[in-house]
Amino acid sequence: MKALITKEVERFVHEYQKHQKVHTSWVAPLLAFAGAEDPLFRSLKAVVSPSHCLPEDLLPGARTVITYFIPFEKRIAKSNRQGSHASREWARAYVETNQLIVELNGHLSRVLEKNGFQTMRLPPTHNFDQQKLMSDWSHKHVAYIAGLGKFGVHHLLITDKGCCGRLGSMITNAFFEPTGRVAHEYCLHKYNETCLKCVKKCPVEALNVSPFDRHGCYGVLLENAKIYEDLGLADVCGKCVCIVPCSFRNPVQRLLVREGKEGGEE
Repeated sequence: MKALITKEVERFVHEYQKHQKVHTSWVAPLLAFAGAEDPLFRSLKAVVSPSHCLPEDLLPGARTVITYFIPFEKRIAKSNRQGSHASREWARAYVETNQLIVELNGHLSRVLEKNGFQTMRLPPTHNFDQQKLMSDWSHKHVAYIAGLGKFGVHHLLITDKGCCGRLGSMITNAFFEPTGRVAHEYCLHKYNETCLKCVKKCPVEALNVSPFDRHGCYGVLLENAKIYEDLGLADVCGKCVCIVPCSFRNPVQRLLVREGKEGGEE
């Protein structure tokens, strides 16, 4: 069943950009699976928000959380490297990928339901408290639990295909063997205290090793949403991930290979 779901995600993303009227192009997605009873889910009530849901809150009898990362083609990230506001290409990619995630989750739900399983689809974004800026379901934290990647100083998830793209997830009562988490960091600064290019690229200096000015960051997102309101709800920025060492890859893995070290699992 895991092979079927992986194949369906890859096929759906590939076909979507061929047959839908979209400007965005994506490369092959990454998938990971988390056990719904992983104890880290309970920790999200402290790490993210006291109102963060557990998988079983959303789907009684939940057994697995399916997570995936859909990377943008490099040209989209490159378009967003200059200026203080998001590029039109980056804003459009955000809007179009959110819609792709909605439709992909619908497709996966139908596939699983045809095989006798229940599902709960999660929205790609905008499920957060706009005052506290805290989510009741954080795709990036869920993806971390599933082993899809590790957090960078920019507070975004770095995957083996970088961080220029969008994350999605859904819950099911079907059982999938959990992916497992890698022990080493994916962020160069967290690994050996180098880089910090993401901090330098933040247009409003909201980003630092610690703390993170969440509201300052959100202010930029709202500015971009107003500029690109003709595209849909484009409350996005992405300057901190375009173009930096973790844009398209896990940069630490290259160091580990060079140093002859194994990543291992947590």
